[in-house]
Amino acid sequence: MTALVIDGHPNPDSLTAALAQRYAEAYGDATVLAVRDLEFDPNLRLGYQGEQHPEPDIARAHALIEAADHVVIAAPVWWGSIPAILKGFIDRTFLPGWAFRYRQGGLVTGLLAGRSARVIVTTDSPLWYLQLVGDTTVRHVRGRVLRFSGFSPVTATRFGPVRGSSPAQRDAWLDKVATIAASDAAGARKKLARQR
Repeated sequence: MTALVIDGHPNPDSLTAALAQRYAEAYGDATVLAVRDLEFDPNLRLGYQGEQHPEPDIARAHALIEAADHVVIAAPVWWGSIPAILKGFIDRTFLPGWAFRYRQGGLVTGLLAGRSARVIVTTDSPLWYLQLVGDTTVRHVRGRVLRFSGFSPVTATRFGPVRGSSPAQRDAWLDKVATIAASDAAGARKKLARQR
C-alpha cells in the first residue's frame, strides 16, 4: 500500500517538514511531495468557470495522488487555516471532474474514493484552544477537501503548541509520528490482505 505525504509548509526547515519526512520514512512505501518545491500558479484564475492548463508539477501531483492508497497532508495552522501555497495547491489540484463530480440536486460524488487519508497539523495554540474555536484547519482539510473528494477514513493528528517547545518535545513528536505512520502502514496491509 503506497502513501503520498504532501508537505504543505513553505519552510523546509520547519517542524511540519520534519514530521512529513519522518512519517514517510516510517510508513515505508511513501513519497514526500513538498508543495514549496513545485512550480505552478497557485491562483485558480477562472475559478470553476474555465479550464486552466495544469503545469507539469500539478499533473505529477495528480498522478501521485491517483497512485496512492493513503494520502497525508501536513500543514501548520496559520490564522486558523493553512499556508497560502498549500491552499493554492489544493485549489489547482482537487478540481471538479478529477477529485469530485457534481450530481443532480447539488449532491457531490467524491472521485478519489478507495483511499484513506491523514491530516497532520502543527500549531502554536494549545490543543484545548483548537477544540474551543472549532479546529478550523483540520475541519477544512479533513472534511471539505479530503472527505469531500471521497477519502475514507480520514484521521487527524495535532502537534503543539510548537512555540516554546523544547528539542526533547520535538523529538518526542517525531517519534510519535513515526509510530502513527507504522500503524497506518500495518492497517493498510491488513486491509489489502482482506481484499484479496
